[in-house]
Amino acid sequence: MKDLARAAESLRRLPPSCGPVRLIGVDGHAGSGKSTVAARLAACLAAPVLHLDDLATHIELFAWTERVRQQVIEPLSRGESARYHPYDWSLRAFGAPRTLAAAPVVLIEGVGAGRRALRPDLAALLWMERGPEESWSRGLQRDGPAQAAFWDGWTVAETRHFARDPSRPFADTLVRECPEGYEWLPGPAEVPDPDRSVTQRHRLSPPR
Repeated sequence: MKDLARAAESLRRLPPSCGPVRLIGVDGHAGSGKSTVAARLAACLAAPVLHLDDLATHIELFAWTERVRQQVIEPLSRGESARYHPYDWSLRAFGAPRTLAAAPVVLIEGVGAGRRALRPDLAALLWMERGPEESWSRGLQRDGPAQAAFWDGWTVAETRHFARDPSRPFADTLVRECPEGYEWLPGPAEVPDPDRSVTQRHRLSPPR
């Protein structure tokens, strides 16, 4: 898709934000289409993708910040490949280590990818522009009735997370899925307060 190719090229041209890496966050509600967009961008960029579902657990849906920092961001900031232990949601245990290369562009995809603690290391933050109810409905339909109880708990946890630590107000780009392709829109017009964590792109851009 031409729109994806253009978006990918604009991300490739950003200055590095985490050592030599351009770290791109792809955030949005569960079921909003983050994984699909990240996969398509990754194909255009030949970029690895970190799925935050691999670092969350049943009892720590959002308490994964330190794992991301220690296992992923710190090595990438030194120009080294990261090694993280993905969580197996069926076995309820962390598995064998997986390598994430310190490529020119690395995508971090998942709910909370634009959280306050990660934004200073992001070159840009993309937000999937789809509302929570529609997103959750899509996610439940994807996962099937067997996961209904999990989704009941997830929607409460996600709502609380974004109430405490919203990502959308800090997004550089809003990504709206269309019948054919995507629409790439400028992020929220308000520039955050200078003492709040923002992406590298916000730091380099003048107020709009």
